[in-house]
Amino acid sequence: MFKKKKRWHAVSGQELTEMDKRVMYWENKGKLVPTRDLIKTPEQIEGIRKSGIVNTGVLDEVARQIHAGMSTLEIDKICYDYCVGHGAVPACLDYEGFPKSVCTSINEVVCHGIPKEEDILEEGDIVNVDFTTILDGYYADASRMFIIGKTTPEKEQLVRVARECLEIGAEAAKPYCFVGDIGHAIQKHAEKYHYGVVRDLCGHGVGLKFHEDPEVVHFGHRGTGMLIVPGMVFTIEPMINMGTWEVFIDADDKYGWEVITGDELPSAQWEHTFLMTEHGVEILTH
Repeated sequence: MFKKKKRWHAVSGQELTEMDKRVMYWENKGKLVPTRDLIKTPEQIEGIRKSGIVNTGVLDEVARQIHAGMSTLEIDKICYDYCVGHGAVPACLDYEGFPKSVCTSINEVVCHGIPKEEDILEEGDIVNVDFTTILDGYYADASRMFIIGKTTPEKEQLVRVARECLEIGAEAAKPYCFVGDIGHAIQKHAEKYHYGVVRDLCGHGVGLKFHEDPEVVHFGHRGTGMLIVPGMVFTIEPMINMGTWEVFIDADDKYGWEVITGDELPSAQWEHTFLMTEHGVEILTH
């Protein structure tokens, strides 16, 4: 019989810390706990924080310029120019074949929308702009919703509730909580409005790579998923659909990236990169 491999090991020759004790307690209870490499050092956190400042600047610049009549390809240029102009690299560009620097997802496109010259923003559209920055090897990831001009009350409510889901998820993220605690809080709020919470995509650890553990699902039950401890960096990015939670890949997308709602009703998403501290989460992408 082989013993189950431990994910968390005490540091040889050092006294157990309070974190060690708490993590090992939950691991002995059969819970999924992080490996030590998911706990960022102060130097790494500072690097991610600086990347987050550039990432925020990118989205601020989009907010300043976005308007009806512009193409999503113009948004891509805004993002690329700002990012590169501040010494950083767009993480999406050429990532697993993704052809542009940013994801621009309009109305029923849930995520991974590819900027195109022919995709023109129109009055009443809602669009998610999702950008990830690499600065000096450190990653930061965030997205915002933009309402183009005046839209319907139904779309306005969807955008508002999606943002509330992000905020509620962040409030549920406490030191030594579980990923499922975050997802449970988000799902509970979204379903008050009879909205669907996308299940096929999730948030993720981030910082030293584009995607790290844990997978941060936006639905589920308390006490499930990975334990989250101080020093972990991750995104919360709930994708909230006006109708069904089900999605499909756009058959007309030759790159195989664009995700569409199953009933082609609108979707909304907000995202931040968070650092877990001893007192709760700190937003690294304002």
